[in-house]
Amino acid sequence: MTQPHTIDHKRPSGWLAISPLALFLLLYLVSSFLLNDFYKVPITVAFLFSSAYALLLTRGIPLEQRIQLFSTGAGNRNLLLMVWIFVLAGAFADSAKQMGAIDAAVNLTLQILPGNLLLAGIFLASCFISLSIGTSVGTIVALTPVAVGLAEKTGIDLALMTGVVVGGSFFGDNLSFISDTTIAATRTQECRMRDKFRVNLQIISPAALIVLIIYIVQGLHLQVAPDVQPVAWAKVLPYLLVLGMAIAGLHVVLVLTLGLFATGLTGLFTGTSPADWFSAMGEGIIGMGELIIVTLLAGGMLEIIRYNGGIDFLISRLIRHVRSKRGAELSIAALVSLANLCTANNTIAIITTGPIARGIAMKYHLDKRKVASLLDTFSCLVQGLIPYGAQILIAAGLATLSPIAIVSHLYYPPCMGICAIFAILCRYPRKYS
Repeated sequence: MTQPHTIDHKRPSGWLAISPLALFLLLYLVSSFLLNDFYKVPITVAFLFSSAYALLLTRGIPLEQRIQLFSTGAGNRNLLLMVWIFVLAGAFADSAKQMGAIDAAVNLTLQILPGNLLLAGIFLASCFISLSIGTSVGTIVALTPVAVGLAEKTGIDLALMTGVVVGGSFFGDNLSFISDTTIAATRTQECRMRDKFRVNLQIISPAALIVLIIYIVQGLHLQVAPDVQPVAWAKVLPYLLVLGMAIAGLHVVLVLTLGLFATGLTGLFTGTSPADWFSAMGEGIIGMGELIIVTLLAGGMLEIIRYNGGIDFLISRLIRHVRSKRGAELSIAALVSLANLCTANNTIAIITTGPIARGIAMKYHLDKRKVASLLDTFSCLVQGLIPYGAQILIAAGLATLSPIAIVSHLYYPPCMGICAIFAILCRYPRKYS
């Protein structure tokens, strides 16, 4: 972690400190909306210009030191772990496709679920897996290739099907006892996980139910006429192995590594040559190149923003007018949301703002269990909507879609946010308010 720096009057401050993030949003989102095409402005180019601007904006230290600071942010251990996950996910997805695991899993799913319940079924599967393994990324890696195959066979919109998986993955990310966000939220607020779980579940369970009903209704209007083929059970084994190991709580890197070898061994016994397996792995890794570049550029740029005091500035602006318990809870929600917007990592956002939220909670006598729930919920809300978050990026890479195309079909994160705002304004649950 970067050591705190002394204040330098030459360093940009206030809104200027966070202007690189504003420039990125302007270049990518606004330009894409104006051109009516989110493929016209690659997200890598938007981050490249924003990163260069952030380096030029920083004063008081030599250019070499600025680049070193940028590289420190890009080399953050959490970001590098994400890079290794991207590499393994790409290799696993393409090798599984090469040996027929995806087609086999799709045929199995179509046989189990009626066509008009596919959306609801995939959403429930995503919620269950993410709750079991505690990671949205692991859930997306495991289910997105299957969702892509289902979309191709049934004619369901690919972005919608991918959005179902991504949305459900945040259910467990927000609630699971082994989720990094749950651990960070409960530790910073000094409360027990089971207590936070009870409060959190009361706040967001209406959102999950509403979204499930939406998917059931949407499914009823879908004209799904899939061509179901016999299930090649041997080829389903890699996916069953990956899901089983993930639910058992193994680390996502180990899960993907063992899953990758499982696809190779299964392929050897079902007619896929080692050369084809190696070729598929290589293509999968190369296909994740853009995501890796975006991750590194985002990490570097956001480290520059932190160095210039951008996040501290946002925090100070938020808490200066707090007068009531509702205001205090809303300020905590806005605090972690803005931190997540700037860091593109919900765990880091909670760790960054957790101690401040704890201070606000003590000053205004807020229930620490509800504060922990709000930190987790609003960080997952923002993480589920930003097009440069790891979850959206990896889903976009696996489905070969624009990140914005997926965001436009995400129902659960915004619905979760609405329920959380309702909980603040209506002092719900009463026992913890």
